[in-house]
Amino acid sequence: MKLKRGLKIFFGVLVFFTLPSLLFFSFLYFKYNENLPHGTQGKEADALAQNMLTSLNYEAYKNTKLIEWTFKKRHHYEWNKTNNTCKVYWKEYSVDLDLNNPNNHKAFVHSFDVHGELAIELIEKAVKYFNNDSFWLVAPYKVFDTGTERRIVDLPNNKKGLLITYTAGGSTPGDSYLWLFDETGKPSSFKMWTSILPIDGLEATWSDWTTTSTNAQLPTFHKLLFLGLEIDDIKTSF
Repeated sequence: MKLKRGLKIFFGVLVFFTLPSLLFFSFLYFKYNENLPHGTQGKEADALAQNMLTSLNYEAYKNTKLIEWTFKKRHHYEWNKTNNTCKVYWKEYSVDLDLNNPNNHKAFVHSFDVHGELAIELIEKAVKYFNNDSFWLVAPYKVFDTGTERRIVDLPNNKKGLLITYTAGGSTPGDSYLWLFDETGKPSSFKMWTSILPIDGLEATWSDWTTTSTNAQLPTFHKLLFLGLEIDDIKTSF
């Protein structure tokens, strides 16, 4: 009898916590899930991508050598964009990434050099953190990266969207993003079709921009459903 009563309590608690979550996810799925739109590759798509870069003063970003930022108050970065190296800090850990030569990666705990399995684990985390967090910082500038496909998509009200698919690179190749624009041609949001999100077509804002000391334009905040992604302590230099 005690076992039966214990099982009832266990399953009651399980249902209590999982059923609302399942109902909430189902609501979000049917409200927001979208199929990946079809688009057309070619000169028109490339021109729209170039127009987005122009609206963001791409030349200023390209000439910026160093970018420093903090993502969600958890991960801090010092990225030498010219040398393609980055120092990644979180908790008591830090990793020096050489993005051109992974053999030069170095991991530290409380400033002490570490090796072996711990170093491998920390380096893998740092690479994933950098790939994700830097994307939320500079994604608009990556539309002509090697391995990208650009497609122009017809939207309601005679508007155009830019669908970018990353066929290589990063932590999750194959992801696609549909850029949406304001009246000036500047990106205002994108919709995402990614392997890590359970709902396709979720939209995140790209509207809280700041102009840095090098005149590069970078975002300070993104809104994704009910979540906010903060980007603080942005510093740039030549």
